[in-house]
Amino acid sequence: MADSGVAKREDVPEGAGDSLDSSSQLSEMTNVESDVTSGEEDSVSTIGAVNGQLSTVRQRNSVHFKSIDSGNLLDDRPGKKRLMEERIVTQKVEVSTKFVLRGSTPAHQKIKESPLSSDAIFRQSHAGLFNLCIVVLIAVNSRLIIENLMKYGLLIRTGFWFSSKSARDWPLLMCGLTLPIFPLAALLVEKLCWENINGKVVISNVSERVIFVLHLIISTVGILYPGYVIHRVQSALLSGLVLIIIAVTGWMKLISYAHTNKDLRELLKAGEKQPEPPQHAEKIEVPNHLTVKNITYFMLAPTLCYQLSYPRSDTIRKGWVLRQVGKLVVFLGLMGFIIEQYINPTVKNSQHPLRGNYLQALERILKLSLPVLYVWLCLFYCFFHLWLNVVAELLCFGDREFYKDWWNAQTVEEYWRMWNMPVHKWMVRHIYFPSIRAGLHKSTAVLLVFAISALFHEVVIGVPCHMLRCWAFLGIMLQVPLVYLTNVIKERYHNSMVGNMVFWFFFCIVGQPMCLLLYYHDVVNFSSN
Repeated sequence: MADSGVAKREDVPEGAGDSLDSSSQLSEMTNVESDVTSGEEDSVSTIGAVNGQLSTVRQRNSVHFKSIDSGNLLDDRPGKKRLMEERIVTQKVEVSTKFVLRGSTPAHQKIKESPLSSDAIFRQSHAGLFNLCIVVLIAVNSRLIIENLMKYGLLIRTGFWFSSKSARDWPLLMCGLTLPIFPLAALLVEKLCWENINGKVVISNVSERVIFVLHLIISTVGILYPGYVIHRVQSALLSGLVLIIIAVTGWMKLISYAHTNKDLRELLKAGEKQPEPPQHAEKIEVPNHLTVKNITYFMLAPTLCYQLSYPRSDTIRKGWVLRQVGKLVVFLGLMGFIIEQYINPTVKNSQHPLRGNYLQALERILKLSLPVLYVWLCLFYCFFHLWLNVVAELLCFGDREFYKDWWNAQTVEEYWRMWNMPVHKWMVRHIYFPSIRAGLHKSTAVLLVFAISALFHEVVIGVPCHMLRCWAFLGIMLQVPLVYLTNVIKERYHNSMVGNMVFWFFFCIVGQPMCLLLYYHDVVNFSSN
């Protein structure tokens, strides 16, 4: 047997015989090189006969293994001194390639599925196919861009976005600069709830109803004032959109600020402890948080939920911030190019989808679906990933989960829980659970959340367009039946792909182009009249 072995005893380095003795050594593999049979099947070779015993290991082209002299470690006889260190002998046994895979070696060792079979497809990596899709997508769209430029030329115009020549946007800028008055007013209202008695700060006797009314007035004026300015000066679309988004964000922050402080006062009155600070956050005691610095950080931070302190990062990565800003500029330019070069000409050559030829309206919707989807994805990437992360980095804001993997959502409900985490957390914290505690049924609370979200969408879209047509409101409320439909599909068919396709089809392929056409023709008709 020693003569026919792959490696004879004299081929083994001197001193290796003792280390291969199976009665006193523990052998373990330390390095295994690539397999000649697709990384899965191993060839068995006989190392040689040592002390009359056959030592066999599974190995590939070359095998590295180490032997640990553990004889003294296994010997428990009295008086025997134990070794304090292990003696490791590393050896490399070269194997002739002609003996690696013999003609009689079985080529099929296990029961296996094809990589694209239904049982194995989700366990495989599809990075190569994903790269192929990206390459094909770039090639196809590059051809369409070149064809469009050759046929229509460059159609980009700035008048649709800005109107600075007529100075109509300057009142909006002045309005935006005065918005910090409202959080400062909210801070003063909260200070009314506390008084200093003999050097000790305690809760004052001011009625909670008075505090509620004051916060309601501040937050309501904070959103009506910008809306009135936008409507009064008939501002351009983009500048009006930016201002109303800032106003709605500020309104939500003020609601959270008032609600959180009210809850903290209730905890103190009940003799309960305030919530523990999160990890990597400063511990702040009530009412030491009622400072200009504290509320300023909250109003600038990329969150809608107020708390005493937030998880903080240690440093600001300046180079990383510059790279993200560069990406932001590139993707914003790409969005403008798609809108001006593809979306505007298409909607101009369309009719009102509810008044004209329905077949032609369907053709326009499908033609708009792809560029609108591109713009929407770019908008998501620019705002939720680039912009919010840049703001978080500059403010050392630690919790940067601004979105989850909503693209894998199996139901519409999962999508709304994952795609906009700041708004989701605000809705759950200040609308959903307070409604449940007030006695509302779970379904009613969900409907209320959708109604408030629909109202926000209508304000954000309708005010810059200088009209309220409720198309955005209806579009969001129609998501409620889709929530129940996709939930039923998931529970009945136990298939995650069906619900995901329903979401993509109704939300992106049909819903957004349809709303775009409705608002465009209403705005055009309103302007012409």
